[in-house]
Amino acid sequence: MLYRMYLRWCERKGYKVELLDYQSGDEAGIKSVSIMVKGKNAYGYLKNEKGVHRLVRLSPFDSNNRRHTSFASVEITPDIDKDVDIEIDEKDLKIDVYRSTGAGGQGVNTTDSAVRITHLPSKIVVTCQNERSQIQNKEQALRVLKNKLLLIKIEEQEKELNKIKGEQSNIEFGSQIRSYVMHPYSMVKDHRTNVETSNVSKVMDGDIDMFIEENLKRGL
Repeated sequence: MLYRMYLRWCERKGYKVELLDYQSGDEAGIKSVSIMVKGKNAYGYLKNEKGVHRLVRLSPFDSNNRRHTSFASVEITPDIDKDVDIEIDEKDLKIDVYRSTGAGGQGVNTTDSAVRITHLPSKIVVTCQNERSQIQNKEQALRVLKNKLLLIKIEEQEKELNKIKGEQSNIEFGSQIRSYVMHPYSMVKDHRTNVETSNVSKVMDGDIDMFIEENLKRGL
């Protein structure tokens, strides 16, 4: 549902979306998905979507029609530069190759070309199966990994600066940032800004600008 929401938002903005990796859930839904969003100020708009999103609804998979609460984690990483200055020791990498899987269609690769890279020191895992060859998937995965490592480096520097300034962030990665409640009432609420709306269907159809804009104001 979140995946569709962000795709619809990108469509509204005129952004181009490239699917990097798609893993179906064991029983239903999506286990994980990675996309690249291309467009003016894309990272600036999306950066505050990082965090845990909470959904409350009557599950269509429950024959007793009971209310269920589920969580999904969203991570936003900027695509900084192809030549990002981050050195990675090959000994720190665990590279696995596996058969590509996807949502279907002609673009699905059926060879063992999908690549999963684990950066052992940081435990970061990146996967890519969108490209046609194993080499291309490895290059794309390494690019994403470098961007993630650079972002961690920048965040560590900012934390050190905040310590010097005596500032502390109230929002850490992994905290619940927004709730989408479909039962017993309808409400979407951003817990950082307290912006809320009862029109859940409109939000799930990609209308999230009210939350994005208020979080951008909060950061000024």
